Amino acid sequence: MKYTDYTISDHSKIQLYKQLLLPRMIEEKMLILLRQGKITKWFSGIGQEAISVGVTAALHVDEYILPMHRNLGVFTTRNIPLSKLFSQWQGKANGFTKGRDRSFHFGSQAYKIIGMISHLGPQLGVADGIALANVLKKNKQVTAVFTGEGATSEGDFHEALNVASVWNLPVLFCVENNGYGLSTPTNEQFKCKNIADKGIGYGMESHIIDGNNILEVFSRVNAICSDLRENPRPVLLEFKTFRMRGHEEASGTKYVPQDLLDTWEKKDPIANYESYLIASKIISSDSIAHLKTKIQQEIEEELQIAFHEEELLLDPEKELRDVYAPYMYKECPKNIATENIRLVDAISQSLKQAMEKHDNLVIMGQDIAEYGGVFKVTEGFVSQFGRERVRNTPICESAIISAAMGLSINGMKAIVEMQFADFVSSGFNPIVNYLAKSHYRWAEKADVVIRMPCGAGVGAGPFHSQTNEAWFTKTPGLKVVYPAFPVDAKGLLAAAINDPNPVLFFEHKALYRSLYQEVPTAYYTLPLGKAAVLKEGTAITIVSYGAAIHWALEVLEKNPKIKADLIDLRTLQPLDSETIFNSVKKTGKLIILQEDSLFGSLASEISALVMENCFEYLDAPVQRIASLDTPIPFSKTLEHNYLPKDRFLKALLALLAY
Repeated sequence: MKYTDYTISDHSKIQLYKQLLLPRMIEEKMLILLRQGKITKWFSGIGQEAISVGVTAALHVDEYILPMHRNLGVFTTRNIPLSKLFSQWQGKANGFTKGRDRSFHFGSQAYKIIGMISHLGPQLGVADGIALANVLKKNKQVTAVFTGEGATSEGDFHEALNVASVWNLPVLFCVENNGYGLSTPTNEQFKCKNIADKGIGYGMESHIIDGNNILEVFSRVNAICSDLRENPRPVLLEFKTFRMRGHEEASGTKYVPQDLLDTWEKKDPIANYESYLIASKIISSDSIAHLKTKIQQEIEEELQIAFHEEELLLDPEKELRDVYAPYMYKECPKNIATENIRLVDAISQSLKQAMEKHDNLVIMGQDIAEYGGVFKVTEGFVSQFGRERVRNTPICESAIISAAMGLSINGMKAIVEMQFADFVSSGFNPIVNYLAKSHYRWAEKADVVIRMPCGAGVGAGPFHSQTNEAWFTKTPGLKVVYPAFPVDAKGLLAAAINDPNPVLFFEHKALYRSLYQEVPTAYYTLPLGKAAVLKEGTAITIVSYGAAIHWALEVLEKNPKIKADLIDLRTLQPLDSETIFNSVKKTGKLIILQEDSLFGSLASEISALVMENCFEYLDAPVQRIASLDTPIPFSKTLEHNYLPKDRFLKALLALLAY
């Protein structure tokens, strides 16, 4: 290896050596503790330390870095207290996740480190969002994100690189090519000679770097970062390296030819660099021995702090409380002045007033800029707020949702418009595995609202008509809002944007332009998690939401002798179960009407909750009326048969007569 071609001071060379040595010695100790059963799992980065250390050393301490599970050197180079790391790996309360997650699945705003999730890919899009926030803030900062060569086959990799390139985001995409994705060699993962070659397809600058040469890593990354701060753009870096141990310790390395292991062992980044420092008289053997003794002593002392920390004490209420980021709702009351507008107008008005109120709010989505979105909700927004805050996106739901999370991490608010709610399936992973779990895992908010134009009745067929709220109501950490009226839509959307938790905001397409209401003109909010009682009666309780609430209203208006409590849920998660229970205890009968298909739906959950909490008050079985358990058909006749509107009255009368 060449160590003489870099103009780095001897002091800096010694500092880099210290930073290399610390993660290696920690790893060697962790492998012992793993065999002793004092930690449960370990993903070794032995042989790859120069990449983590070199990249982190090249970044400024206030620049975000997103590591993987082999990047211990990132954490140690940022000087995270070792005792806190050791507590994390032992599942202790002093760890970053309080025992709720393991390994490096955590982040720390204090150290500007954002950890991974096991699905790997989403953090690449998160880096895009962090970098976008930096661009909007004009702070000339770089974001570095790590991944392995295996994850470059994931769609998230391609989406994130494309977005970063289109938007000229200052992101370093650092790919550690260590030869194997678990046990699968690179020749079975991709056909291109080098991962760096993939940059060509995105019009992206790329470089191949010797990942085992600390001076090459640091010098080249430092130079690139200096340029990116002045000339923002993404850069793809392929670090050639090797993983000397298994994917994780239990998997071993039997699948690796011995001659390959022998070849890479001779390229050990620490042993070779150490020999160079000694030969160049930059450091002596005695100094190295003294340094190793000092590091070993530090490791042992910090370990004892973690070992003597008390085991976790279970607090069930705290576990539930920490699912959501704390938020104290502040009511902004409605004003007297109103105007008669449609549901789509109320949503557009709410968005516009929120953009005026929050200058750190960014809206992203397909065709939402000059075109105004397919439903014209954001028409005219570009002229008022500019293309930086109203952003057309490529067709890549996963990367954009991940980028929204990155914006939130970097102190901004984000709204993502799904062109149709059906398409959210392409971004499902970051929603349910990243946004939903972040606060519970490491107390990081996800200040993201995802707008979901949904619903049938417009003859749009199986891929543009779903009302798929049940995909999300069962995921702890998400909030789900589904207004049925313009007044509610405007106030609830404003509240959702204020809330620091991830919110899925459902908007029924068939109601967009068919429903008018007198709506306050000024900004106001309505509380999430509070249902509305639209009609009161003693004979039966009807629970519904979305378009179905209007079907129920129509039935009651045509049958005035039916005296029912009609409850519009408005928010599906958190659910206002108290209002439902109080009504059922009064009426003794419950029917739930929804547009979603029946099995595994919200109606099933409400039914179960009432059976568990109000059984002694019931005078009849709970009834659930829902769409057929089929995909949504296109034909008007078939769609009409699919929806439960005509079946509702018959079921309602039968339950009343029970």
